[in-house]
Amino acid sequence: MQRNLALRWLRETFNANSSQAGIVYFADDDNTYSLELFEEIHSESLSVACGLCGWLAVRVPKVNAAGKVYGWKTVFDPHRPFAIDMAGFAINMRLILFKPQAYFKLRGVKGGYQESSLLRELVTLNDLEPKAANCTKILVWHTRTEKPVLVNEGKKGFTDPNVEI
Repeated sequence: MQRNLALRWLRETFNANSSQAGIVYFADDDNTYSLELFEEIHSESLSVACGLCGWLAVRVPKVNAAGKVYGWKTVFDPHRPFAIDMAGFAINMRLILFKPQAYFKLRGVKGGYQESSLLRELVTLNDLEPKAANCTKILVWHTRTEKPVLVNEGKKGFTDPNVEI
């Protein structure tokens, strides 16, 4: 609900014809952020990788040789339209202003699908712009004050030695 209020405030404050540039990022209080993240996300589109997330050391988009996102490396329902964590994307404000129907769905959405409920109204998988060296560097981590439960780490080929943590 709070994120939807933020989207509404942006749309009420800036109109779609506004020349106001900006990036919207839904930061969270249980995450730790590299300053590099904020240098990376001040461009056009979406998508960064997220560390200590989803019972893995990393949850990342799958990126092909052409630098396009084609799927998700995650244990929890990798076939979601956008199997990405809230901390794993930023949105150009122009997209938000030009697509006023895009909100986080509050009802009828299964757990883990909040991100998809918004992103599918804004972009397609092909629109995603992989950041952090094609999602090979982790710039945001879930850092709750508890030991991470990495029950799936090392299983099914999810560990990728090429991702810099």
